[in-house]
Amino acid sequence: MIEINLETLNMVLSKMLNEKVINSNYEMEELQGGTVGSVWLVKGIACTFSGKEKNYKLVLKFQEKWERDNDPDSWRREYDLYSSGLDTFFLDDLKWPECYYYEMNQEENEVKLWLEYIDGVSGINLSGDIYEQSAYALGRFQGKLYAEKPQLLDKITNLSGLDYVKNFYLNYKSWNVVYDYIRSEKCEIPKHLCEMIIEIDKNSEAIFEKIKKLPVVLCHRDFWVENIFSKEGKIFLIDWDTTGWGYLGEDLASLIADEADVEYMVEYYQRCVPAFYKGFSEFADITNIEDDCVKEFCLLMYGYRIIEWFLDAEDNAVQKKLQIDTLQKIYEITKIL
Repeated sequence: MIEINLETLNMVLSKMLNEKVINSNYEMEELQGGTVGSVWLVKGIACTFSGKEKNYKLVLKFQEKWERDNDPDSWRREYDLYSSGLDTFFLDDLKWPECYYYEMNQEENEVKLWLEYIDGVSGINLSGDIYEQSAYALGRFQGKLYAEKPQLLDKITNLSGLDYVKNFYLNYKSWNVVYDYIRSEKCEIPKHLCEMIIEIDKNSEAIFEKIKKLPVVLCHRDFWVENIFSKEGKIFLIDWDTTGWGYLGEDLASLIADEADVEYMVEYYQRCVPAFYKGFSEFADITNIEDDCVKEFCLLMYGYRIIEWFLDAEDNAVQKKLQIDTLQKIYEITKIL
């Protein structure tokens, strides 16, 4: 468990509660953990200068240095973004959790973020209406930045690169385990689904040339249901560590295909894509776009990854069926005119 400095905690709580805190207690519950970082719910009672006792909840995110493939500084990106002032460009319907305090330990290469706790609807509990609202709100946010081109964005140097999706796809494609499997006789996945991915491989160069014609926007790049929270009619996005320059519609692939509610994937595609473009169009003219490439993004980003999940399931028939069903829904989406 991470040790909390009480002086720092009281300072954070003073900002959070808009009142000087002179004493506090806390208990911690790990929300998410990994080998190089962890996320904790910190809760307790704060005693203010006026003598009041107030219950509180906040999130402490701790991140050590690590290197993601083709994106070595992603470990500190949220620190850089929170300290940049990007939040001044959020609209009322889409925000990130407020950061009360951020710390960087240069010697140890560690980051601590003291964040607002969002007690909202997320994950499998998201409804179709929230999916659509999320797509619309993201479209408005990206459209506003695209139209206004604030100088602030030029000053944020630690953003993932424009070829993030391409590099991600090529890395998976070069992995013989998944590449060879869908081309082998022992493959258990229906042939038409394998052919769908193989066809993408054959046409990948032309597809990426088509993608390059799309507007370049600031992408969240982890826009899936576990990072989306709905609270009091607003959408909150967490985990901005992969954020960077990408292409219009790229984030929708995560919303639709990343461990999605398989039963409603086609419906959510049909609802979310128009909602996203409606939001974006409030700020920028995109009537000249002939193909949104969302279907291609789904396959480039999740085709081989789903094959990996299928193979990792081994003898788990339920999980293997889930991955096949997901590929089938992507197949159905690619057939929508």
